[in-house]
Amino acid sequence: QVRLVESGGGLVQAGGSLGLSCVASGMLFSINALGWYRQAPGNQRELVAVITSGGSTNYLGSVKGRFTISRDNAKNTVTLQRNSLQPEDTAVYYCNAVITRWAGAPGYNYWGQGTQVTVSS
Repeated sequence: QVRLVESGGGLVQAGGSLGLSCVASGMLFSINALGWYRQAPGNQRELVAVITSGGSTNYLGSVKGRFTISRDNAKNTVTLQRNSLQPEDTAVYYCNAVITRWAGAPGYNYWGQGTQVTVSS
């Protein structure tokens, strides 16, 4: 079994900062891409940020310069530091990982349970 557990959601005022963390645990061989998605009410889930195993990053246009994604391979964690939060950042944030469970196996997508982030104006 592989589990992704997020932490760090909550309520913050506009202009504030809040970090999110996600830890992968269980039987896994390697973690490839790690990412954060979000879904606001009535909207589709969208990719916010992704980081590859080599450390390359990509961001949703509206969060560039405000959000920073990083990973700690030794701890199987991915972090999303979010600054200058705005009400439109309000959503449920989901951690995503492409994980290979044993050598030679294909990578599969795994999801965390989601954590609510609310930004008040």
